[in-house]
Amino acid sequence: MNSLTAPSTGSLRVLFTVCLAAVILPLNFVSGAVATPAIARELGGSAQALSWITNSFMLTFGCFLMAAGALADELGRKKVFISGVSLFALLSLLQAFSSNLLWIDLLRAAQGIAAAGALAGGAAALAQEFDGAARTRAFSLMGSSFGIGLAFGPFLAGVLIAHFGWRAVFFSATVIAALALVSGASKMRETRNPQATGIDWPGTVSFTAMLALLTWALMEIPQSGLQSVRVLSLLAGAALLLAVFVMVEHRVNNPMLDLSLFRYIRFIGVQALPLATGFCFVVLLVILPMLFIGVENLSEERAGLMMMALSVPMLVVPLLAAWLTRRVSAGVLCTSGLVIAATGLGWLSQAVLAQDMTAMIAPMVMIGIGTGLPWGLMDGLSVSVVPKERAGMATGIFSTTRVAGEGVSLAIVGAILSALTQTALTANFAGSAISVQAVSSPAISQAAQRLATGNLAVAQQLIPQASTAQLQQIYAASLHPLLLCLMAITLFSALVVLLALRGNHQDGSDPVPAGCQKDLSP
Repeated sequence: MNSLTAPSTGSLRVLFTVCLAAVILPLNFVSGAVATPAIARELGGSAQALSWITNSFMLTFGCFLMAAGALADELGRKKVFISGVSLFALLSLLQAFSSNLLWIDLLRAAQGIAAAGALAGGAAALAQEFDGAARTRAFSLMGSSFGIGLAFGPFLAGVLIAHFGWRAVFFSATVIAALALVSGASKMRETRNPQATGIDWPGTVSFTAMLALLTWALMEIPQSGLQSVRVLSLLAGAALLLAVFVMVEHRVNNPMLDLSLFRYIRFIGVQALPLATGFCFVVLLVILPMLFIGVENLSEERAGLMMMALSVPMLVVPLLAAWLTRRVSAGVLCTSGLVIAATGLGWLSQAVLAQDMTAMIAPMVMIGIGTGLPWGLMDGLSVSVVPKERAGMATGIFSTTRVAGEGVSLAIVGAILSALTQTALTANFAGSAISVQAVSSPAISQAAQRLATGNLAVAQQLIPQASTAQLQQIYAASLHPLLLCLMAITLFSALVVLLALRGNHQDGSDPVPAGCQKDLSP
């Protein structure tokens, strides 16, 4: 067992390895969003297929996190971590050589599974390598590594795309993953949980299928309409699978999700935090690069630099939030952060409507600052609001809600933006059937989907009479009410958090995430 005050060189190398691996997970997410316009220019593809570049990764990442934690307990934490990072590197390399959008989407989905293994195995390995205060510092550094990936991912992706093309983004992920493996993976100790009971496969399969159908339905709405047979069938299938999942979790001995934790009102309030940050922050990591690059025609490098206004506060504010909990309750800090982020969204909507790129920087900084307050506290809150003996499961549920919720929020926002864009295009170009300027409904629908995903060039091909300035103005006019919707969702979430976490203070316990329980056996 390592000393709390002086970790060994081997332990520090393990920490460096896990933190380096942690950097590439958010880096891969935001880089994919920045690279989407460049991929579209070279490979083409439908708007839905392009959206899956981001959504497929987030979907599988969120669905398999808890299963990966259970697998790490049973097969070995080191084995799952090395397998996850190795597979992640290989899949990134294959994406770099892909010349087909469908293959990229499939590889991104597989990469989400690999990322779940890397995160679950890495976190579990740290829990075995460190104790007490040293463990807390180790997990804090891992969290900071995520912040680094978020903060500098857009800029790094922009520089690579501008100078070497979009394939360089995936090459870089391969290189970083390989460095993580050689830097200290060999120093990890192989550990297992002798009381591991295996994976809840019925729960995992039904939960994953439910999220997949829900996400697919949301992404299908812009193309087929909310009342189409396909969309309604997908939504009905998702509802049925949700019922099956709940039934399974109530009957199995060792459920994937312990639904009884939702009896705690504060636990429900904590789940609102990652959902809120998904809508007020994560979706902007996808939408804004499309606006900057695909609609406003900024270079990838400049777009990445502008995105740092949103993400750099995430390096500092979470640390400030932890310090402020000495004087202010975590519930009040989280609520205040969401209110600040909501105010920033309202401000950003005005800058977007005015099509003033420079004026967008200040509200983006404000959103980053506001989001940073709950971002630095919600992991700890997820375990402080339930009994200590149930901390592991609480963390697993929170992680699943966080990542899966981000994927669903992306699909919802994409559907809303496409619908708003289609309404604006219809009002401007549908006209009467005898008008020379009239555009068919299918063409408008396709153009709306293209414009909503930042592909202004193809949208203009579908509506030749539309000028670039007109389409830019229509996009801005569509994004404006969407940002106001996100502001309303964030304010509602702030109210839920305030009511659920009133008077809540962290208990100072040292919980360990699911799949990370410290073994008592030698």
